This record gives sequence, C-alpha cells and structure tokens, in this order.
Amino acid sequence: MIWRLFSRAEPALSEANARDATAIASLHGASFRRGWSEDEVERLLGERNVITHRAMAGAALTGFIMSRLAADEAEILSVAVARSSRGRGLARRLLDLHLRRLAGLGCRMVFLEVDEHNRAAIRLYERAGFREVARRANYYAAASGQTAAALVLRRDL
Repeated sequence: MIWRLFSRAEPALSEANARDATAIASLHGASFRRGWSEDEVERLLGERNVITHRAMAGAALTGFIMSRLAADEAEILSVAVARSSRGRGLARRLLDLHLRRLAGLGCRMVFLEVDEHNRAAIRLYERAGFREVARRANYYAAASGQTAAALVLRRDL
C-alpha cells in the first residue's frame, strides 16, 4: 500500500473538447511567451479541421497537442506539457497518439515550427522522424529583445 504514495499513474490521453479551453489556455500561457486567450482556444477547438489531444492526471490537464488539417496535410499548432510533468515522455506519447490520429484521417504529411533554441522540442521532433525543411529568420522575439529563427520541420506519414 505504501508504494502507491510514491508511484505516479500515467496521465490518460484522449481527445480534447470545448470544456478544456480554460485549462489549455492556462497551460499554453505558462509554456510560451505569447499565450493564447481562452477565446482563441475555444475558437480553435470549435473548428472541424482542428484536432486536439490532451493528457489528464485526474482532473488536471498535464499536456496537450493541437493541429489544423488542410486536405492531406496538417500543421501542429502547439504542444505543451506542464512543467511538473516534463522529462517523463509525456510529450512523446501525445505526439505518437496525435500522429496516428492524423494518419487515420488521411493526413500524409505534418509540418510544425519550433524555436531554434528549444533543444528539448527539437530532439522530440527529430526522434519522431521530423526533418528541417526551412528556416524563418528572426521569427520569435525573446524578452531580452533578441530574436530566434523558427525551424520549419516536416514528417511524412
């Protein structure tokens, strides 16, 4: 019985819905310099061509991934994992589930943009088979006033 106090159950992965807008907006805001408002997230979740998966630990959102489909392509709009849940493979589990769902919907290729300095995210995407296809100079602004390039990555499904 005592081992239960120290073990952590794996978060449950499922599709997100409009009721998750507040939690997703909050996690996005905590994860990125420019967060999304609850209204922006609600609008995205309401679009038929937007697919979103979430990770839940009990009633708490611990991660999400969101993509927009267009014909046989998709763009991953955002991936975020709560700071307390990072380093445990949750982003990879979300990404794997999400890519399988996109493939099941007929998606043949997936794109995303990532800050050139976000080494953890770049490693995640490279291990999942994404490759750099373009670079957008001075795309992201840092609080220090510096800028960073956005790497455009692609993976075929």
